[in-house]
This record gives sequence, structure tokens and C-alpha cells, in this order.
Amino acid sequence: MEMTVYTSKPYKILIEKGCLQKAGTLCRELFPRSRRTVVVSDSNVFPLYGEGLLRSLKEANFAADSFTFPAGEENKQLSTFENILLFLAEKHLTRTDFIIALGGGVTGDMAGFAAACYLRGIPFVQIPTTLLAQVDSSVGGKTAVDLPQGKNLVGAFHQPSLVLIDPDTLSTLPPQWFADGMGEVIKYGCIRSEELFNLLETGDVSQNMEDILFRCVDIKRRVVEHDEFDTGERMLLNFGHTLGHALEKLHGFSGLSHGAAVGIGMVMITKAGERAGLTAPGTADRITRVLELYHLPVSDKADLWHLMEATASDKKSTGSSIRIVLLRDIGESFVQEMDREEFLRFCGVEPEE
Repeated sequence: MEMTVYTSKPYKILIEKGCLQKAGTLCRELFPRSRRTVVVSDSNVFPLYGEGLLRSLKEANFAADSFTFPAGEENKQLSTFENILLFLAEKHLTRTDFIIALGGGVTGDMAGFAAACYLRGIPFVQIPTTLLAQVDSSVGGKTAVDLPQGKNLVGAFHQPSLVLIDPDTLSTLPPQWFADGMGEVIKYGCIRSEELFNLLETGDVSQNMEDILFRCVDIKRRVVEHDEFDTGERMLLNFGHTLGHALEKLHGFSGLSHGAAVGIGMVMITKAGERAGLTAPGTADRITRVLELYHLPVSDKADLWHLMEATASDKKSTGSSIRIVLLRDIGESFVQEMDREEFLRFCGVEPEE
């Protein structure tokens, strides 16, 4: 299955079993003048797929090197980003060369940000190997690193030149990380597709993974095409993320995965929407049941006041207000802007005098 994302720089997404093995040939067709490439990956993924990818690239007459960093969101920081840039300079990449991000969302974000900054911008290819990255972070051109004050606070919009999604890579994904990706899959059903959500409620998606991948990526493609730089409709993709990112921050970006945090955030914000009469009654219960079906948490022990404090650096804040994503019902989402005090009360916290 193939689709094209028509952003300011159009690019193709290929969803095909075994496409990782053809990466060298596909990159040579895309970059006929390129001589060098660097594969950026982490310590979990590179041992599984790195050597095969390097071999495919070298067979396509690329001088291919690899940069591997320790796996984990806690390493998605400026020091790792700097080390990637130093490695690119050491290998003398030019503007006609390119980077490949091989791995999950952390890898794609950092490699893409390095590509956006090195020589003021060089091309990069996304080869996502986790469910979360395949359905979400590899598409749309958001790249970033974290700061202690919050998630993804330093970054750039830099669209990939190609996205290769190989469903076979999911076979090596530990159950915890498959569940993590399902958090984002469920999000897509919540915001745009009751049909997808109904399918997820059946509880067995293993035989439909390529269809699931295509549905999620197609939803994101359409949203990104309408709002490439996240000023309007694209904010809908952040359903559950305001509270989810705050939870990740409170957990020190370790111990609570992104998909799990987003799932908890979806439940919390939907319950608040129901209390306010903005969301159809019973919606939060449906989300809770489907999250539990895929072994994701639906609550957290974090103190609610501390959680609200942790949303202060959210990127969706504008001055003294914050934009949050709510559901009218499953498949129908909208953005609501509130001031900080109104948001606190909306979430069940009384502002301090």
C-alpha cells in the first residue's frame, strides 16, 4: 500500500511487508546524486535491523555509516542531538546526502531534528520499527528533543523525503511496546473514525495490522495536509497529549511510556468533558474498556495539582490560555481554548487564591 503526503514538500509513504530489505534500492531511486548516508538508531533496534539496512545501502552504492545511542526517552536530549551532529560532520555529509532514522519515535524525532539543523537542512528517510512510530510520529515532519521542563520543547518542522513502514518489524516488538503503540491507534479512532474504534473494540487486530496501519496513517496524512504547521486542525492529533505529556514529565520521562500516558490523558480529559456536558455520556467508559483490552493503564497515582502544574509548559499554551482537544463523541473531536484557571476547574482542581 502506498500513499503520498501533499505538504510543502510532497513525499511517499510505503506500507509493505519486507520493504526494509529494499531500502537501498528505494533510496537510490530517490537520491540518485547522493554518495553518503548515516543511519541513526538506538541500542535496541540497531542489533535487529541495522546491519541488514547497511548492507542494502552499500549494495546500492552508498557509503553508509551508523550512529547508535542508548535506547529510551530519557536520552532524547540536547547532548545526544549534539553527538549526532558531530558524527554527521565527522563523516563529511553534504547537502546532497541524507540521514535515515531507523527505530521508534525517539529516534525519528532526533534524527529528523538533526537533519533539519545540519547544514541548515538535509533530507532524511523515516524507517519506523515500532507501532507508535509507524502510525504517528514518522509522518508529518515534527522533530524535536526534550528539555527537563517538558517534552519536545526544542525542535523544527522538517518533512521526511520518504517513509518506509515494514509491518514485519512489529514481530520483534515486546508486548509492552506494542501496547504503547495501541494508545495512539486508539487515539485515531477517538478523534476521527468511529469505524476504526469499533474495530478495535473487537479485541483482535493481529490479522488486520496492515489495514490498521493504513487507516491511522491516512487519517494523519489528511490532517497534516490541511494544517502542516500545527496552527489549527492538526491540534486534534494531540487528544490526550496535554495531560499525557505532563504525566511523562512527572515520571521523569521513564517508567511511563508515551502511549500509556496518552491513554490516561484521554480518559481524564474525556471524563472532564462529560462533567461539563460537552462530551456524550459513557464515552470515557468506552475509551477505558478499549485501553484495558490492549493492556494499557487508565489512571495514575500522580497528584492532580502537580499534574496541572506540569501542563504549564505545554506547547499548546498561548499566553495565559491553553487549547485542549475534546470529544463530542467517539470519532468527533474539537479544540477548546480556556484560560489556565478555567482549565484547572475543568479538570477538577480549584485554583489557588
